[in-house]
Amino acid sequence: MLFEWVLGSWLLLLDWLIRLAALFWIPTRTTPGAARSWLLLVGFVPLLGLPAYLLFGHPWLSRQRVQRQAEASQVIREEQGLQRLLRWNPPKDTAIAEVVPLVERQGDFMPVHGNAVELHTDYDHSLQALLADIDQARERVHLLYYLMFDDAVGEAVADALQRAAARGVHCRLLLDAVGAKRGLRRYRHRLQAVGVDVRAMLPGGLRWRRSGRMDLRNHRKIAVIDNKVGYVGSQNLAQAGFVPGFSNRELVARVRGPAVAHLEAVFASDWYIETGQRLDVMTSVPVCAADMPTQLLPSGPAYPYSNARDAVNALIHLARRRIVLVTPYFVPDEATLSALRIAALSGVNVQLILSASNNQRLTAWAQEAYYDELLRCGVRIALYEPHFLHAKHLTVDDDIALLGSINLDIRSFALNAEIGLLCYDARMVRQLVHIEDDYLKHATQLDLHTWRERPAWKRSREGIARLADALM
Repeated sequence: MLFEWVLGSWLLLLDWLIRLAALFWIPTRTTPGAARSWLLLVGFVPLLGLPAYLLFGHPWLSRQRVQRQAEASQVIREEQGLQRLLRWNPPKDTAIAEVVPLVERQGDFMPVHGNAVELHTDYDHSLQALLADIDQARERVHLLYYLMFDDAVGEAVADALQRAAARGVHCRLLLDAVGAKRGLRRYRHRLQAVGVDVRAMLPGGLRWRRSGRMDLRNHRKIAVIDNKVGYVGSQNLAQAGFVPGFSNRELVARVRGPAVAHLEAVFASDWYIETGQRLDVMTSVPVCAADMPTQLLPSGPAYPYSNARDAVNALIHLARRRIVLVTPYFVPDEATLSALRIAALSGVNVQLILSASNNQRLTAWAQEAYYDELLRCGVRIALYEPHFLHAKHLTVDDDIALLGSINLDIRSFALNAEIGLLCYDARMVRQLVHIEDDYLKHATQLDLHTWRERPAWKRSREGIARLADALM
């Protein structure tokens, strides 16, 4: 009996010591919103909450990775200093003139003219275009992807890389260690045997302590072939239905012109961060007659700031007439939620297009918790139904478009390495508006009155899920 009393007293003391330590420690290392979520978890289950916070609570990267990103950024800035003739200068006193310096100061890349951007909305057509370009490669193929599956698409990409390597093309394949686990297991040794250099980014297991927080991921999707053509967008190297029951709809941009060299620089940066090897990046790319001004927006925990979040929020605030945002995952932080609310209440036509189906159940519940507040202030929310809408893009007024791998959620803003392509061009906006209109034709617009009629237990579920936004 005495032993049980002593043990119980010690456990109670430990329980409260953990709570008090968390109260003084967590808020100094985490944003206020995330700190509240973690303190709530630690308060309810201290013995579980503390280890979980130590593993997932702070988006830290190893000092080596942060230093390598700083070195890569310095090289990128120096190289662009030698390419002043490629710089595109935005019209003065416009929204573009305000967002360009923000993106450049945070993400390193200046806006460049002379680009051609071709949009691909058909899943199979996009893949076939990529494979065709790989088959035309004569010097190098660089692929950087979050996910590669051991399916028909993975097999087709592996075969194309084998053919390229057999022609003497230098092929490098950089894959996220978790997202592309199945592809790495299936194809790594086979491709390495024919000369393809295959590397895993942010490896897990016992090596994660040398990388960073366990769940930090590289979510980018980039391909660069011969420094002549590049791909950037939302589509992974997998079949459209790689998640059973969720056939994906995507958006991919095929890029030519100086922006291709910038995509190559992002690949080279990630390669250096992961391997320590410095690649010889070709910087001279011919301009295209289309002459579209573009600017790259890389982001991730290796940068000093939340590049994607800041750029998206700036674009929302700068919208004067309309802004359409397309994302599969919508779990915004307070800054983004506030920006959307202010824009709508200021008279801007704000349209969110989300997927009616979702392969992340907790995320789906959490994002539903935001609908009432947004609908109440005038934000329109449409749920696209035919597919899982995995595309990520937005358009602002008549002349700004952003597309790439960036979701409108806390994970994309704070935890993932992402890539976005900004196009400052009315022609590109018109193309995307046409795509957005097609989404809306196959979507249901939410009605505030109808939405509020959902059962109380669903509202409770949404509120609880929203409390876990910092964990997603």
